[in-house]
Amino acid sequence: MIKGYDFIGIAAIPFLHDGKGKYLVGLRTDKCRDEHFTWEPLGGGGVKFGEKIEDAIKREVKEETGSEPFNLEYLGMREPIREHDGKKTHWIAFDYRAEVNPDEVKIMEPDKCAEIRWCTIEEIPTPRHSQFDLFLESYKNKL
Repeated sequence: MIKGYDFIGIAAIPFLHDGKGKYLVGLRTDKCRDEHFTWEPLGGGGVKFGEKIEDAIKREVKEETGSEPFNLEYLGMREPIREHDGKKTHWIAFDYRAEVNPDEVKIMEPDKCAEIRWCTIEEIPTPRHSQFDLFLESYKNKL
């Protein structure tokens, strides 16, 4: 059984920032589950059974960037339902904003992340993951 396909997946999605107006984005590789070569917020992923959402964020950020997130701010919840390769996917995403020390950030999963960039909201490159613009629109008054 595959989370998000065979049953609803629960995701924890942080939008990492440096505390000075720059956000961290990563370019997905062709080894990711879907939406290859699109930009996305780094540090997000599925919540494991028995794991609290904020603990999932801390784990995922450490796994993907090597840094420890702090100042976690809950933004809201989204329910992405979309189609990928002809199959419907369904997730519930808990969205956060979290600060990291830019000096600690590096690509920890080069098979999944080809490049990282620090940028303002206006500078976020394209093409973007299909959920990224929805994320930005949902929280434009909180970012």
